[in-house]
Amino acid sequence: MSTPLTLSVGQHTDRGRKPSNQDCHGAALPRESLRATKGAALALADGIGSSDVSHVASATAVASFLEDYYATSDAWSVRTSAERVLAAVNAWLYAQTRQSQDRYDQDRGYVCTFTALVIKSNTAHVFHVGDARLYRVHVGAQSASLEQVTTDHRVWVSPERSYLSRALGVQDRIDIDYRTVALEAGDLFMLATDGVYEHVTGADVHAALEGAPDLDAAACRLVERALEKGSPDNLTVQFVRIESLQAREASELLRQMAGLPLPPQLEPRAELDGYRIVREVHGSSRSHVYLALDPDSGAHVILKTPSTDLAGDRAHMERFVMEEWVMGRVRSPHVVRPAPARRRSCVYVATEYIDGVTLAQWLRDRPRPGLDAVRRIVDQVAKGLRAFHRLDMLHQDVRPENVMIDADGNARIIDFGSVSVAGVVEMAPHADDWTLQGAALYAAPEYFLGEHGTVRSDVFALGVLTYLMLTGELPYGVEIPRAAGRAAQRKLAYRSARDHDPAIPAWVDAALRRALQIDPRRRYEDVSEFVYDLHHPNGAFLEHRRAPLIERSPLLFWKATSFTLVLALVADLALRR
Repeated sequence: MSTPLTLSVGQHTDRGRKPSNQDCHGAALPRESLRATKGAALALADGIGSSDVSHVASATAVASFLEDYYATSDAWSVRTSAERVLAAVNAWLYAQTRQSQDRYDQDRGYVCTFTALVIKSNTAHVFHVGDARLYRVHVGAQSASLEQVTTDHRVWVSPERSYLSRALGVQDRIDIDYRTVALEAGDLFMLATDGVYEHVTGADVHAALEGAPDLDAAACRLVERALEKGSPDNLTVQFVRIESLQAREASELLRQMAGLPLPPQLEPRAELDGYRIVREVHGSSRSHVYLALDPDSGAHVILKTPSTDLAGDRAHMERFVMEEWVMGRVRSPHVVRPAPARRRSCVYVATEYIDGVTLAQWLRDRPRPGLDAVRRIVDQVAKGLRAFHRLDMLHQDVRPENVMIDADGNARIIDFGSVSVAGVVEMAPHADDWTLQGAALYAAPEYFLGEHGTVRSDVFALGVLTYLMLTGELPYGVEIPRAAGRAAQRKLAYRSARDHDPAIPAWVDAALRRALQIDPRRRYEDVSEFVYDLHHPNGAFLEHRRAPLIERSPLLFWKATSFTLVLALVADLALRR
């Protein structure tokens, strides 16, 4: 049985010497399964004293964050989930100020500081804007040392005057500080507003913790101590202690499948959980793929089973189990769908059956498809990839064998064995044991440097696929997998697609060149940008590549040609006279 993440939390707030409390705080300690995928969260907000409505901003920020964070996709990373929620909260606060005032004044608006701590697996994720603080508390025998984790966003004009340089609700966009902290069992953290931390020391924190029956009592003691020492502000403090961490070898997905055996080698007419095997579609050392019939519906399905030779390979089995998890979350007409769920007797993946051929076979049947046909397929594959990217997933294995084309020309991505899910990587037991999962000839160069992929890595793979469809060749041949160092990669040279087919427009070749840059920072940021430039001549490309005038401006070319012909005719007539 794996060890779950367990925490102890204590918190206390007081309006102090002010007429009202503009601070707000909260904590969310969800059930174990949700704690494993999304973590536990604490949040603290502090309204600005010049505003009569900043307490509303504080309460809204904390409540919205703790509720909406857990409503985000469990495929998203902590950072993606939190930053999207905070962006929405900030936009709402800013809009409320604009709507409630004849003349915008942030000092009287819905503005607050915000600090949140999300603890997931073995990592603390910190989100911060303003001047509340997060400390890591190191408790000694006589005192406690306070290690400040956050940085104050406060600018001091003079010893008496200062202002917040960043806070929620000040502008329509917000820049949130983000950092991670590696955790160990027993770690103690403290979140506090300035009404507390400006008036207490490590000794005060130690005294508050010493002998307190729980962390709630310790938080109350520390607030009382800050008041005793003259704090004039609202006071809020939160403590969280890591009692036990989720074991690194724990995998929720594997636990769900742990009791299921591997299926046997299946033969035609054999049955598996009611499915009747028709034939084997594909077999390899890693998996077997079968066409099967669902007698209940009369529909065909595809069953994929893991190879028994890899039953002891934990990482492989995790990736295999992940395929169905991913498939159940990605929604796109250009991504294969899972088959209807049914009770399983063993480990396998069931998907809908697509009556068609792989893109690899489609290209063998059409060695040189036209540009329009290529763009139709690339458009669809790109839409499928964007469905992954919206969920903070990378496909990492875009190649002709992993795209199916049906009789109507519809393209769908069919394989998920190499998909990286940001939200799962954060708690993956083998997250540090990175190896390339996709086909080497289509993989982005950064993978061969031992780096993790990004959306730009999928852009590169889509560029390779497009180049192959247009030319029948690979843009760098087989050199990329051999170039395992930066120096070797710098020597790689893109070969123009027009060298293979001069009929390819120069601006299309320029789009391919950018998608296939060795340095990911020079590629498109998103597949949609690449697709757009495959359909529309990019003026910047035409200017820098100096394409022929007929491609840059066909109308001007024919006008110039006609004018030249007229001049030649006039000159000829003049000579004859």
